[in-house]
Amino acid sequence: MPDWLAAHPTEQALLDATRVVFDIQRQAGIDLPTDGELYRFDVNHPDTNGMIEYFVRRFGGIRSDVGRADAEAFRSKVEMRFRTKPAGVVVAPVTEGSLNLPGECSRAAAVAGRPFKFTLTSPYMLARTLLDEHYHDLKALTLAIADALGAQAAALRCACVQVDEANIPGNPADGPLAAEAINRVLANVLVEKAVHFCFGNYGGQTIQQGTWAALISFLNNLKVDHLVLELAHRPLSDLEALRELDPRIGVGVGVIDIKVNHIETAEEVARALERAESMLGAGRVRYAHPDCGFWMLKRSIADRKIAALVQGRDLYLGKG
Repeated sequence: MPDWLAAHPTEQALLDATRVVFDIQRQAGIDLPTDGELYRFDVNHPDTNGMIEYFVRRFGGIRSDVGRADAEAFRSKVEMRFRTKPAGVVVAPVTEGSLNLPGECSRAAAVAGRPFKFTLTSPYMLARTLLDEHYHDLKALTLAIADALGAQAAALRCACVQVDEANIPGNPADGPLAAEAINRVLANVLVEKAVHFCFGNYGGQTIQQGTWAALISFLNNLKVDHLVLELAHRPLSDLEALRELDPRIGVGVGVIDIKVNHIETAEEVARALERAESMLGAGRVRYAHPDCGFWMLKRSIADRKIAALVQGRDLYLGKG
């Protein structure tokens, strides 16, 4: 997040900042850049960058002003204790409301200068952050959100659409529900389909306990082209578990740890990719990427980590 955008958040400044984000990635040599989700940033949510609130405030049927009683009711959700209050309160059927993902994607396309990836937040993850006073049923709420997102997915003009999910790794029992919801969204996507999973990034902290081994069945049920997985900040056993992943699904390997300021070397990145290939088999590694987004890191750290990612990729490919 450029400091000058936070200080002067106009539409023109947002467009210019998006240009900068794309150009940083392009100059570094990133193959599939993203727009940085700058329009979703909220200075009032420094721990989570406002990504959840961006969606919640635009959906129809959700009240975003949260009172004391709402917060107290939400605290009974054991798996969400890292949040002090809900992102919103569901008071009526969830609709698209004022959400306009195709418009946001078009803005990115106007300045990307090359094929890019567009991201949206998983319906399961969004549902978990809400206090439900309408459906009183997690499945009904999750699928309603999936339908609202899916209604816009076909109009996303980009090279790849990625659904981001950071809650299910700590709640594997909800795998069937999360898979059904994510697949509803992906069914409408007309381009490359990806799903990103991590164990949470709440102010730089891991908030979900679990393993990839517990999620293999869930991952295999996704109608997806490739996965974007947190692995740099994870034990080696998680990588070993991915041997059971369906061969039709490409693997994106997290090789940059975004929860630390340490700058990986090209050699470290290359070794991580070589290790993944040796465990998963030739041709299984489709992408090399950071574990999650760089939003909480200082610009100097983020830029150097991006450079290390590219240098390590090239070394792994024999170009370094």
